[in-house]
Amino acid sequence: MATIKITQTGSPIRRDKTQRATLVGLGLNKMHRTVEVEETPEVLGQIRKVQHLVKVEK
Repeated sequence: MATIKITQTGSPIRRDKTQRATLVGLGLNKMHRTVEVEETPEVLGQIRKVQHLVKVEK
């Protein structure tokens, strides 16, 4: 499977609890932190939910 880089660019302050939990589930809990994850349908769904808070690179 391919991997993608996800960088948190937005703050979860004043966001819904589910969006905060999604960021933690992706391994992001601080600004400008970057993680590499496998590109699965589950991860793509999580990214779609918080797309306004992250930057994605393939």
